[in-house]
Amino acid sequence: MLVLAFDTATPAVTAAIYDGARVLAESTTIDARRHGELLIPAVQAVLREAGATPRELTAIVAGTGPGPYTGLRVGLATAQALAAAAQVPAYGVCTLDALAHAADMSRPFIAATDARRKEVFWARYAADGTREAGPFVDRPHDLPAELPVIGAGGLMYAEVIGPHRVRSAPEHPSAGALAEIAAARIAAGAELDPPLPIYLRRPDAQEPGAPKRVTA
Repeated sequence: MLVLAFDTATPAVTAAIYDGARVLAESTTIDARRHGELLIPAVQAVLREAGATPRELTAIVAGTGPGPYTGLRVGLATAQALAAAAQVPAYGVCTLDALAHAADMSRPFIAATDARRKEVFWARYAADGTREAGPFVDRPHDLPAELPVIGAGGLMYAEVIGPHRVRSAPEHPSAGALAEIAAARIAAGAELDPPLPIYLRRPDAQEPGAPKRVTA
């Protein structure tokens, strides 16, 4: 098994190669404005470090969000294009699942990322990282009370959520965690989701309406 995974649903542009037992190479750059510029070089870098070629891959996995429309679209379109070129299947995994997978928790918790507009994308997880509810988009003060919160969404709004509830790590999703989740599901014969985006609201950009009538 050789899995290429990447995620562009948050400010972290992250890519990794996973062989079914360990992460062979991983690259992460935090830059919310350059997903399109950074992703392919990151993919090339991890393939080179792992000593692998696209033809040796058995699967390509992309984070499906939720996340801002533009960044999310970059990763998912790239996954489908690379999968077609390499003639391997492409799968999708919820970005919040990757964030939760990397957490070291002993009780149920919330994983949250920045949704902009003073909101967060979030989901509730069991202590072992299994998603129990979500994903959702809400104001930070609407998150379920008392549960600890991981992720950049919690850190950004720690004063609203309660500093005692917010954990400092992990802040962003890891492509290595994304690959581990997908590889475990593939090995177990479980059905994986297609690489399609999780949109919880309409994009900021809107189609222009009909021009206004000009009257004399």
